Amino acid sequence: MDLILSTFGTALTKDNDCFVVVNKDGKRRIAPSDVRSIQIHRGTQISSDAALLAIEHEVEVLFVDKGGRPIGRVWSNRYGSISTIRKGQLEFAQSPAAMRWIVDEIAFKIENQQALLSTFGSADDEHRPSTDRAVLRLETYHRKLKALTGDHVAEVAAQLRGWEGIVSKIYFEQMNTFLPERYRFGERTQHPAMDVANALLNYGYGMLYGKVEGALIRAGIDPYIGVLHRDEYNRPVLVYDVIERYRVWVDYVVWTLLRQCVVGEEYFSHRADGSCWLEGLGRRVLIQSLNDYLAEIVSIGRLERSRLTHIDLQAQALAQKFKS
Repeated sequence: MDLILSTFGTALTKDNDCFVVVNKDGKRRIAPSDVRSIQIHRGTQISSDAALLAIEHEVEVLFVDKGGRPIGRVWSNRYGSISTIRKGQLEFAQSPAAMRWIVDEIAFKIENQQALLSTFGSADDEHRPSTDRAVLRLETYHRKLKALTGDHVAEVAAQLRGWEGIVSKIYFEQMNTFLPERYRFGERTQHPAMDVANALLNYGYGMLYGKVEGALIRAGIDPYIGVLHRDEYNRPVLVYDVIERYRVWVDYVVWTLLRQCVVGEEYFSHRADGSCWLEGLGRRVLIQSLNDYLAEIVSIGRLERSRLTHIDLQAQALAQKFKS
């Protein structure tokens, strides 16, 4: 389970080799073996004993901002793997194999976007024609990707980013049509979001960043050595590369919540600058919904595992690629 401390005043302590969550409702004891990660939001606390217990049991501790993005992490000072992986990672980032890998990752993302559009469009007679057109437009860029040649990512990085931007615009313009009118938005907005749909997306992606980064670290990979996203100071750029194929999982959860019209005014607030932020109830609903979705067993590559486990498996496969 993910242990999430988001309610103001909540504290996490240790007692007899167990985590103890303390809040206004009382105390709750949790065995370390039942905890996968701990997320600490502003206004909550963790004791040094609890942090050391987490390190001892290899439970990642993340400090997250109000947008759900991890801004700090506590883990053991041991990587838990051999340096061969990280040495190979540096060589891989400059090799032709990196070019083929990032193209496949972006292509996989487009395939997932096409599938999600088709899923929502198949039940929407009004927007089915425009959905079919959007899927075909995405296929154009999918084919371009597959036909792309080059030995190094740097040679085509600008082109790849341009195509990604166009694909994202096509995708979200069509996804927007599936939303109830009151939740539709003009464009994707980040840091900050300007509407509730984007606020939910940004927070969900922030959660996903933390899970992908943790998977890379556990696999012995340095998340700061990227392939397409490179040379950004103090940024875990490989996370930005790896996360692409999984973004549609957040999209699906957010769109499901919005289409069910369960997102009320109490879920979010608007600031003087027009920005929109999730409040406590909105965060709790999204966190629970996304975690439940990630815990579902699905088949990927003939392996039936939870979606969260598939993220770990991909990170492990990537580590083996770096070693080979």
